[in-house]
Amino acid sequence: MSDLAWVPQSCTLPTVERPLRVAEWDALFSERLTSLSRPQPLRLRLDLADGEGVEERVRALVEGESGCCSFFTFTATPGEDLISLDISVDPAHEAVLDALAARTAASQESR
Repeated sequence: MSDLAWVPQSCTLPTVERPLRVAEWDALFSERLTSLSRPQPLRLRLDLADGEGVEERVRALVEGESGCCSFFTFTATPGEDLISLDISVDPAHEAVLDALAARTAASQESR
C-alpha cells in the first residue's frame, strides 16, 4: 500500500515528510510486529517484540504521530519481551484506522 491517499486531510505533517514517516512505521512493523488484533472497531492493538532501543523508538514515533495527527490516541505498554501499542481513533477517523490495520497486516504477511 504505497499510496498515501488514506492519510486524512486533518494530518498536519507536511506532505513531503509523510512517506518518510510511513516508512518508519513500516520498518517497525516489519521488524517487530508479533500480533495485531482489533478488540473494538475504534481500537487496534499491536504487540511488538521488545529489544534494545525498541521502546524508545516506539515512543518517538508515537510522539511524532501525536503531534501531526491529533485524532490518534496511543498507549504503549511495556511487558515481558513485548510492547503493546494500542491505537484508538474517534468515529470520524475509523477509515484511517482500517487503513492502518490493513497496512500493518500486510507488513506482517510480507515477512
